[in-house]
Amino acid sequence: MKHIFQKGSDSNAPVLLLLHGTGGNERDLLPLAQMINPGSSVLSVRGNVLENGMPRFFRRLAEGVFDEEDLVFRTKELHDFLDQAAAEYQFDRSNIVAIGYSNGANIAGSLLFHYKDTLRGAILHHPMVSRRGIELPELAGVPIFMGAGTNDPISPAKETEELKQLFTEAGAQVEVHWEHFGHQLSPTEVDAAANWYRRNFA
Repeated sequence: MKHIFQKGSDSNAPVLLLLHGTGGNERDLLPLAQMINPGSSVLSVRGNVLENGMPRFFRRLAEGVFDEEDLVFRTKELHDFLDQAAAEYQFDRSNIVAIGYSNGANIAGSLLFHYKDTLRGAILHHPMVSRRGIELPELAGVPIFMGAGTNDPISPAKETEELKQLFTEAGAQVEVHWEHFGHQLSPTEVDAAANWYRRNFA
């Protein structure tokens, strides 16, 4: 997978896994990592799927309708890539915190839905429910931040509430931060994520 790895100054800090939104690339969220924890190493990945020339992490059949078969395949692809990257760059595979926006938040959520111990925590900006009707792995003690919009047309508020419930029932510690800026990522939402990160990982 196309990616950027930047070694941080604090080898004990979680590695920040950056996952862009539709049409983004591996450079989009680098400023976010600096705001969350400037000392962390950063692994920023580009999605392998193109939709009308725009990179994504998995295919969709329509707006808000995921191609489940491709989602499962691409989630495994990312999971395996993290194993390889940890070996190549010599970081602790068990110490990764994902930061995803929109489509990137959905693939991060899918990692949590399908693989136990794949992420130490996650910051999910405007995610949706990855899959329904499956049993989630044990997520006890995994902190998850979800940034959501009360008026988000792509990730509706009820979707956020459902995802929070699924994560909570699996044992995760979920905090939802609400904004009123539709689907966009606002500075106040990023600040809230940074504060949450400091409370959980600093």
